[in-house]
Amino acid sequence: MTRGNVRSRIVDHAEDVFRRQGFSAASIQDLTDAADVPKGSFYNHFQTKAELAAEIIDRYVNATDVTMLGQQGLPVIDRLRNHFAGQAWRTMATGLEFGCLLATLAAESPAGGDYLRKAVEQSLAKWTSAVTAAISEGQAAGEVTTRRPAADLAAFLIDSFEGGALRTKVTGDATALVRHLEIALDALRP
Repeated sequence: MTRGNVRSRIVDHAEDVFRRQGFSAASIQDLTDAADVPKGSFYNHFQTKAELAAEIIDRYVNATDVTMLGQQGLPVIDRLRNHFAGQAWRTMATGLEFGCLLATLAAESPAGGDYLRKAVEQSLAKWTSAVTAAISEGQAAGEVTTRRPAADLAAFLIDSFEGGALRTKVTGDATALVRHLEIALDALRP
């Protein structure tokens, strides 16, 4: 197995391990067992578990589909609903009981130190920026309230979504995500 192939295997399997076990509970052995590579090979590619988790977070956020936020011809509230519904389906596809990967790793970022915390923070900032752009457009068109800055409203939507994902993780009630989203979207109306 080539060096790059081992690294790819570790990265490809780590998201599932972190999602299912969390950052703290996932050991290097768990990560390498899931990738079916020798434990010692981990340190040929990553200095720490937090470094790997940061890469997984970056990969997760880069795979977040934000294209529908810029979909012309649809009201901004509908674009936001479609975007977050897509995120809900993504979470459901990987197992509601495990929640959103970003929320799982955000909750454990203190255990991962500054490296992991910064990765989560940067990822949230990137996602917030994309949602902010759509909300700003909605504010300019009179579709979204201007009582609060667009960036604050974007953070509110993301936090509501993640809160719904946490509630779903605990209760198994898949409708919590949708309910939280609808309440948050209603709050954005002028």
